[in-house]
Amino acid sequence: MPTHHKFLTPRTAHYYTLGEAGPQTKRLWFACHGYAQLAQHFIRKFDVLAGPEDYVVAPEGLSRFYWGGLDGPVAASWMTRGNRLDEIRDYTNMLSTLFQEQLDKCPQEVEVILFGFSQGCATLVRWLVQDLPRFDQLWLWGGLIPEDLDYRQPEISEHLAGKPIHHFRGDADPLIKDEYIELHRELIKKQELIVQEHSYAGDHRVVREELKRFVKRLT
Repeated sequence: MPTHHKFLTPRTAHYYTLGEAGPQTKRLWFACHGYAQLAQHFIRKFDVLAGPEDYVVAPEGLSRFYWGGLDGPVAASWMTRGNRLDEIRDYTNMLSTLFQEQLDKCPQEVEVILFGFSQGCATLVRWLVQDLPRFDQLWLWGGLIPEDLDYRQPEISEHLAGKPIHHFRGDADPLIKDEYIELHRELIKKQELIVQEHSYAGDHRVVREELKRFVKRLT
């Protein structure tokens, strides 16, 4: 029988930015894309934040593949069920390194908003629970909180305390069904989390005008 082995090897990670970090920066957005997306396309949704006060950083998942066959467009993913713990460790290490590098470019008082879309929601939450990065708001758009984590651990609970967690669901999103929302609410209650729910007009995507509307309301 074959024997499985593994070892660590350096990887080249990619990310995209909108705006420039500097003394004028008031908000740092750290935005993780969804399954089968690329950061270079995903970050364009945030062009509604155009202005000197907002700096957007969009890291890209480490796993690339052809979407729709060998002649399809290149897409990226954060993880699969195969060797999932190794993939989680790899992307959380990458996110922590990139995040600290970008945070160091901003003023100390900058507001940090972690934004996840679809698969990027679970990605951000797993990183948040594991590495406890600094943040002020957590935005989960078109995705759910992972159910296999214990958010009541003292260190995690203290880190989340008093920081707004927003969940956004499109009124025509075919992937976030009502039964999933009910299970999500039960999980949130069981884990003693406080999550604010928001509905937007649209399907399973980040709708620019809706994003702009929520930015005006919540920042």
